[in-house]
Amino acid sequence: MSKQEIRGCCPLDCQDSCAWIATVEDGRVTSMKGDPDHPMTRGVLCAKVKDYESRAYAADRLLTPMRRTGPKGEGQFEPITWDEALDTIASRWRGIIEGHGAEALMPLHYLGSMGVLQRFALMRLFHALGASKTHGDVCGRAAQSIAQLGHPSSFDPEEIAESRLIVLWGVNILTTAHHHWHFIQQARREHGAEVISIDPRTTRTALQSDMHLAIRPGTDVVLAAALGRIMLEEGLHDAAYAEQVITDLEAYRAEVAPWTPERAGAVCGLAPGDIRALARKLGAARPAVIRSGIGPQQTANGEGYARALSALTLLGGHWAHKGGGLFVESYPEFDEGAVERAEIGPAGRRSLDLSRLGQALNDESLGPPVLGLTVWNMNPAVIQPDVEAVWRGLSRDDLFTVVIEHFMTDTARFADIVLPSTTQLEHFDIQGAWGHHYISLNQPAIPPEGEARSHGDIMRALARRLGLDHPALSEDDASIAAAALPAHVSMADLESRGWVKASPPRPDPLASGARLSISIGLAADGTCDGAPLPAADAAKLRLLTPKAHHFLNSSFANMARHRAAQKGPVLQVHPEDAASHGLEDGALALVKGEAADLEVAVEITERVRPGVVAMDGKWWRATDGARAVANRLAPARWTPYGQPAYNDIIVELSPLRLAAE
Repeated sequence: MSKQEIRGCCPLDCQDSCAWIATVEDGRVTSMKGDPDHPMTRGVLCAKVKDYESRAYAADRLLTPMRRTGPKGEGQFEPITWDEALDTIASRWRGIIEGHGAEALMPLHYLGSMGVLQRFALMRLFHALGASKTHGDVCGRAAQSIAQLGHPSSFDPEEIAESRLIVLWGVNILTTAHHHWHFIQQARREHGAEVISIDPRTTRTALQSDMHLAIRPGTDVVLAAALGRIMLEEGLHDAAYAEQVITDLEAYRAEVAPWTPERAGAVCGLAPGDIRALARKLGAARPAVIRSGIGPQQTANGEGYARALSALTLLGGHWAHKGGGLFVESYPEFDEGAVERAEIGPAGRRSLDLSRLGQALNDESLGPPVLGLTVWNMNPAVIQPDVEAVWRGLSRDDLFTVVIEHFMTDTARFADIVLPSTTQLEHFDIQGAWGHHYISLNQPAIPPEGEARSHGDIMRALARRLGLDHPALSEDDASIAAAALPAHVSMADLESRGWVKASPPRPDPLASGARLSISIGLAADGTCDGAPLPAADAAKLRLLTPKAHHFLNSSFANMARHRAAQKGPVLQVHPEDAASHGLEDGALALVKGEAADLEVAVEITERVRPGVVAMDGKWWRATDGARAVANRLAPARWTPYGQPAYNDIIVELSPLRLAAE
């Protein structure tokens, strides 16, 4: 029996970007483990990928090209050859380009795989064709807005071990990035650091924290303003640092003045004493880190929230100390954009917002209309806001859709052609991270199962069919991926160990001479960026749809082990709200939103605060029915910078029947 250990990395949209080792026996992966030498992974994989080989060998995996034979969305397909699939795609694209121009083609991809080959190789093809470009994001846009204003929002997470206060704001780190907990625990052991969790739910992370503030969702900007007010009022800020870095300190002082702990507490659902205590901790600790999650950004005032958190770290002078500052996303030196080679396409092409797919597909005034859609690394029929508009658009008879996938997802069920993609165990790739400073190499552990192909292979095959001869369209996978590497990191460096640390300089506005505005955009009347703050209403509840412990967005929602561990679509309801709405534990409830409704079993629990209900995970329509897809309720609303307001979902509840009936 032959046995090998092959180094690779997890491809998922996660801040940890773990290095792993696959054990291969007689040509088959038999087990997975985290790389024990990797400073982030430390030998441990999460609940999502500890048996990633089960994804490669799943009985329902797509292993041959498929052609739709029934109505869109019904999932009726027949197997075809690669030649048939590629010829069909090339022919349909030629017809679209001849009749409407290349901008009628829309590529759509996201972070289903973070590897640069799987993400960007196909973009070379679309640039060469002159297709529409895309822009935007489905998460994290709010914090990106402050980066555009010059505010730092990241540093090496290993520095958190030097922090004296760690504020985990809207982040359930033990579910979404648990390898970062190493450094939090180290800060506790070595420096007596306190850990504060700010979250509407009593999460795994909140239970392990020293203090938990169960804030009312959407009011985070008010809490931040109150903290800033107290720091200034009590002289807890670093005045010398603030005066040199901040351009509008007095205007900020006036902006936060109305937000006393008492007023903020009434809005946020928090005790004024807890707000004062947190402000004093934040002012006394040197350094402190505010580690923000994605959820609080996904509201109409998400950008004000991001500005307000940056203001607190600048007031405290925390950026002047190792381990201090605002941590939202963190990246190595790594040029992902270089991989897609946008310069080979014509200038002046239109760009479509990838978070507004429903609008793009249904806009009759769009010229030219989107007539050819190609989707990879993404399941928009589940994860987009206003998802019923996405379903309508994907159902159009005149839309030719290609989906490249591992499984027959909700999106793939609308496709005309489905192409089987390789899993991370079957292809070469390189990736960075958005939560640390390591670049990782993924070596294929096994040959592709069935007829699956890497996205580089698919790009090259289609380029030949279409008669495109730019040299970028014939490069091999290793050459494509290597375009992202910084000059000081070689392929040999990666091959020798599997990963390389490539840290950018640590940001410090004072050292760099930056002068920053800390205006929040919060008005005395309670509006932020013109959007009203959520009002407490006993009849209406706020629905949150946080990440599930065993899923990564919609990935793994079809896998038996993951589904069993997640225990199905469940609505968490506080006992007070359950009583006032006549709900019983285990019964089905009707969750009614602005434009749609869900049917879901109820779990009565004190893990959510009153006024809030929560439904973990992104469940599939194909496996759990349309009334389990929570983003049917997500409104078609975006922040000024383009962040979908996923967490601005107001619902009403009513009982249906016992789940066992």
